Amino acid sequence: MLKMKNYVLVSCMFILATTSAFAQKFNGLDVGLGNLYRLSDAKTRSISPENFTGEKGKGGMATTGTGQGASRELGQTWKVSPSVVIKKHTTFTIAEINESGAIQHIWMTPTGNWRYSILRFYWDDETTPSVEVPVGDFFCMGWGKYSPLQSLAVAVNPGSAFNCYWPMPFRKKCRITMENIDDNDMVLYYQVDYTLTDVPDDAAYFHAQFRRVNPLPYKKDFVLVDSIKGKGQYVGTYLAYGSNKNGWWGEGEIKFFMDGDTKFPTINGTGTEDYFCGSYDFDTHHKDANGKEEDKTEYTEFCSPYSGLPQVIRGDGHYNVAQRFGLYRWHIVDPIRFEKSLKVTIQALGWRQGGRYMPLQDDIASTVFWYQSGPHTPFPKLPSKDELEVN
Repeated sequence: MLKMKNYVLVSCMFILATTSAFAQKFNGLDVGLGNLYRLSDAKTRSISPENFTGEKGKGGMATTGTGQGASRELGQTWKVSPSVVIKKHTTFTIAEINESGAIQHIWMTPTGNWRYSILRFYWDDETTPSVEVPVGDFFCMGWGKYSPLQSLAVAVNPGSAFNCYWPMPFRKKCRITMENIDDNDMVLYYQVDYTLTDVPDDAAYFHAQFRRVNPLPYKKDFVLVDSIKGKGQYVGTYLAYGSNKNGWWGEGEIKFFMDGDTKFPTINGTGTEDYFCGSYDFDTHHKDANGKEEDKTEYTEFCSPYSGLPQVIRGDGHYNVAQRFGLYRWHIVDPIRFEKSLKVTIQALGWRQGGRYMPLQDDIASTVFWYQSGPHTPFPKLPSKDELEVN
């Protein structure tokens, strides 16, 4: 009898807990196909050149803008302001939101040099940005050329349409800017889609940091990031890798030094192509008509939800001879969690004669993505315009 009473008690507690969980209001975050049916009091808003503030009922009111000539016979509401001109050496505020919520999607298509347009994101009361990255590298197009890319976090669609799906929560405010450091004006089409809602206490802030070294000093590891302090999770890596020698360049190991690691890391990869979820130099081996494998191989571009090699620039045999590669790896289902600190490095390693490794001195630019609580440490100074140049 006592056993039956305990069973009934446990069953009632389970039912009450389940009922309570479903009774809680859905805040509209963490949206997916599995919960898309749930209603929420979250408010959907969007900022674009047709509604600079995202206010309800304020879209399409422009009477002047980059489309005023084309719409001169149609008037207001007819695509009068689809884009903005960002003057040379100026900074434009893309979005400013003064409530709690989260960025859910960003679309943009910038003209001009993608290394000379610098994106910055500020959360709440920050005076220094949590995101500071050239726009091309933020959207995995660091070499300034379009390539199609399909992944869960970033998509680049014809022609040169940049899309970002990283969730970015904020509690008080959000400000997104773009600085044009070029000597020419640029045009920017953009849309920032977001929700206004309550943000849970355990929500961390989105960060992204850019670095470039060209050439990498001999026998030195490339540092992707070394200044992360606090609690959080590392969620992504993009590399714009330029090979300065003939031959294979991707034997180097990635290393994650977390929570006080010194000489030896906690996580140690086995090779660059392995970390980006490929193998054997990303080569496709060809077979002849008889099914015999030929000596000919070639790099094979690929995209998947979590990793890819979307860009291989093979050179034209004239002035543009350098081989360049774009690679991404998203830690969406396998975030790398840290409690106090994180440093990430990767080696540049090829082959010498006789089956020996060769430390390389290549052109490496990285953008790393992570979430963390609390204030971030200062970012390294962004490279100068000359140091950013792709040549």
